[in-house]
Amino acid sequence: MELADKVVGFLLSSISFSIFTYLLGYHPAIFVHKYFIPQEYAIIIPVCADVTLMCFTSVFIGYVMLKSKKKKAWKND
Repeated sequence: MELADKVVGFLLSSISFSIFTYLLGYHPAIFVHKYFIPQEYAIIIPVCADVTLMCFTSVFIGYVMLKSKKKKAWKND
């Protein structure tokens, strides 16, 4: 594996670990937590991102399927 792949993997792992630790040890009395967004956004943001990604993926696949169907119909004529 190349060094760049290892660095990206390490960054993604460390970010996910820090988010998990933040969500696990949330306590409103700690002064640092007033700078973070509320915990309910830990569910809302990924769900919205997933729905948006699935919509764009569906539109792209549909577009490609329709475009390939038109090419086949054009070649058969």
